[in-house]
Order: sequence, then C-alpha cells, then structure tokens
Amino acid sequence: MAMLVAVALALVATSCLKNDIPYPVVEAEFLSLTVDGQTAPATIDAKNRVVTVHLSEQVDIKRVNITGYELTEGAELSGELMGLIDLSRDCIITLSIYQDYKWRITATQPIERYFTVEGQVGATVIDEQARRMVAYVPRNIGNRAVKVKTLKIGPADVTTMEPDLTGQTVNFSSPKRVQVKYHDQEKQWTLYVEPTDVAVDVSRVDAWTKVAWAYGTAQEGKDNGFEYRKAGAEEWNRVPREWLTVSGGSFSACIRNLQPTTSYEVRAYSDSDFSPITTITTQDVQEIPNMSFDDWWLDGKVWCPWAEGGTSTWDTGNKGATTLGDSNSLPSTDTWNGKAGYSAELNTRFVGIGIVGKLAAGNIYTGEYRRTDGTNGILGFGRPFTGRPTKLRGHYKYHCVNISHSSDDAYKYLIGRPDTMSVYIALTNWSEPYEIRTRPTNRQLFDKNDPSVIAYGEFTLGSSMEQWSDFTIDIDYRRTNEEPTHVVIVVSASKYGDFFTGGSGSTLWVDDFTLEWDY
Repeated sequence: MAMLVAVALALVATSCLKNDIPYPVVEAEFLSLTVDGQTAPATIDAKNRVVTVHLSEQVDIKRVNITGYELTEGAELSGELMGLIDLSRDCIITLSIYQDYKWRITATQPIERYFTVEGQVGATVIDEQARRMVAYVPRNIGNRAVKVKTLKIGPADVTTMEPDLTGQTVNFSSPKRVQVKYHDQEKQWTLYVEPTDVAVDVSRVDAWTKVAWAYGTAQEGKDNGFEYRKAGAEEWNRVPREWLTVSGGSFSACIRNLQPTTSYEVRAYSDSDFSPITTITTQDVQEIPNMSFDDWWLDGKVWCPWAEGGTSTWDTGNKGATTLGDSNSLPSTDTWNGKAGYSAELNTRFVGIGIVGKLAAGNIYTGEYRRTDGTNGILGFGRPFTGRPTKLRGHYKYHCVNISHSSDDAYKYLIGRPDTMSVYIALTNWSEPYEIRTRPTNRQLFDKNDPSVIAYGEFTLGSSMEQWSDFTIDIDYRRTNEEPTHVVIVVSASKYGDFFTGGSGSTLWVDDFTLEWDY
C-alpha cells in the first residue's frame, strides 16, 4: 500500500503548479464508526454504502452504544447517531453533501456455542437456525446414561440455562429442551445425543502441493489417527503423533513430504478400526514471475519491474514519483550473492519543492497501477494464483533512518523513532484484484483481517541490517479447504508509507524470493 504514497505526492505537488486537474465528485461517506464492545474496527464498504460493526458476544445487540464516528469533510448527518441504537436489524442513515446518500449500518455478533459428552464420536453438529445441537456416541454405549461434559449456548457471563445440564448424567433417549436467557431475549434450544454405527471416519482431506490436511472423527479417548500411501502402493505410512491435533472425538493432521501432482490414499484409524479409503491428488507447483527481480526496463523515467514487451506481475509507485523526480524503486547490481543480475532497491524520499510535498516510500508489489483519482492514485492489488505455499523466503538488507515525516495526525507520534521495513504475503479469495485507494475521503486499504483473506504472513524490521541476510515468512492459513484466487506480495522500505509516514533516506534491498510448499 505504501506504493500509493509516491503517486499521491507527485500529483499533489503538480497541482500546485497547474490548475487543470479535474475536481473529483465528493460523496458523503462514513470514514469510521466506533461502538462499545466492538471486537475490531468497523468495516466500511463505500461502494455499497454499508458500515458493519463487529460486536463481542456479551453486547446487547438491541442496545449498542455508538461512541463516535467520522464523516467526509462537509458531510451532514440526518438525525442523531450517538448513544444507544438497536442493531438487531439494519439501521438506515442519510448523509448529505450536495445530495443525499443512504447508508446502512449492520452488526455481526458471533456467539461461541458448544455441547460435548463423554465417549463422543466426532464433533457436535450445531444448527443455529433450528436451535439444536446433536452429539454422537457409539451404538454399543447408547444414549440412556450420557454425561454432559460441556454446554454453552448463549453469550458468556450473561446467560442463564434452565436446566443447566453441565456435568450431569442424562437420559437422552428423548431430546432435552433448554431455555436460554440473556439480556431481554429468551430462546429454546434442543439437545440430542444419537447413537452411531460409524466407529471412525474421514470427514475430508484437503490436498495442497506437498502437504495434505486430513480431518477425521472417532470415539474420544481411543488411539485415533491417520495412515497414507501412494495410490497403488501396498504398505501404509502412519502419520506421526506430532503431526496430529486431537479435540475430543475430532482429530486432524497435516500430512507432509508429499510429491506434487501425485495420487495418494488416506484412511483414519481408531484402535483396530479403519475408515473407508479417501483418494486425493496433490496440486502442481506454481511460480510467480520475476521473483528474482532481474527483469526491469526503463520507460522514460519510470523503472518498470518486468521485461520490456513482457507481461507485468509486479509494479511500483514510480509513475507518481517521476512526476517531480526520478524513480525511487529501481534495479540495483548489488545482489545478495554477488552474481550478475539485479536486486530491487526501494528508497524512501521526501518528494516536493521546498517544504511543499510529502513522503514517498519505496515499494514493489504484485498488482498494477490503474489510474489517477484527483490527486491520488488507484491500484489493483493481487495477481491470479491458486497455489497454497507454506513459506515465503528471500534475501534483504536495510538501511534504516529515523522517521522524519508524517502527514497523518494518527502517526505523527512516530517522528524521531526508527523507520520499519516490511514484507507481507496474502492469499485471498477475490473475484478480481482488490482496489486500493488512499484519498482520505474515499480511503480503502488492504485489511489482513478481512474474511476474504485465506492466509497471511509478514516480516518487519525496525533497525538497520547493513549486510545481506535471509528472511522466512511462515504463511498462516485460516482455512485449509479454500483455494485462493489471488496472491498479494507487498514490500516497502517504510511500513507506514500508506499514511505518508517514514524516514527520508531509508533504503531496502530485496532479492531472489522463493515460495516453499512443505512444512
């Protein structure tokens, strides 16, 4: 995101010299909204005019206390928004600036629920819409005398259950109904314990390139795990205990050291019982072009990180920086191993005339510069990619100076502190590249916590590393069964360059990135 700084800065300075930049259409928008008990900053969807607040489970959703909000400069709000509001249903708010804009405020409030019993097979099925929970036990044990281990249906600390069956031995030959009360809500849930003939089963196996994630169910307390083999082989390989994760009657494993584009068979075991065989095929290795940063060409004054006449995968903020100066992201013959080729040299500079200007952070990213919006640039973040790597490795060195400039009040406290370089990678589920905007009245930046982000990892350093060194980023997956659509890799000499904050003189060199596919 720091790459936008150079674009925005150059355009700001240019607007001081020329008066032919068209004024953007200004819409009335929410820039922020805060409430008591929120678990994350509100998500603002300017395109669809929706603000989503994220509430902790203890909050009374019918009495949400709004503590503050920020609007587009000059925008007005119809009515009063501060104080208590009912978000059990959407709230429609009208903002005005030249014309009216209707916004919708909505809330999400996940509630952790669980119901477990002794001797359980697999995980409990929870149907929130029907308000029922179903646990399974072996048929030979039956459901006439089952001890309830844990039970939580409503928000923690504010819920009462009648009856509370936790710790009791219960005859579940018929369903048990529980009245749940919290705040001014009262709901009835139904608990079931059903016998099953399935001793052990494979729920699913998610095949990646050199690893596969297996999920199984069996009776808790038994020797549960997985075995695997190449399709057609005679002998099974038992998954080591250190690769297993067990939670009651559910268990999972990361099966490692597999070969790409190869068929394997997987089965679960529970003591001497085995599940039916599941067959999978691993994916092929996928490459990202120009991870060596050897391909560059000079388009006028703009250094472009791809071969002339070739297809671009990476881009920079150079198109903006060169409006008033030279490219601040460029090839360097200073490589990590001293061999021929290039590294990427990313320079953070104060760009402008005299004291008029802003900080431009050196950067390189997978994506493209799209267009100019008033005095700001707009980018498309991400390139199509369906692989699921486990690590990003590379080489870097960093000359760090203290933060000298900040154009954002929220980050001015960092002035005088060491700058920070950053590298991050994200695998996402997008229908198209994600649009990045830094115009304060229409800001949209990348959010690593967005639900569309399947996996994420980052490396930062807030001090100098004057000799070439190595970094390794472990990529943390939030869902193993979802195939990505795009990959985002962003490298910046100043982590807070998105907010025009950094040290003029900080320089980051990076070279020879590689993806790894095993743990």
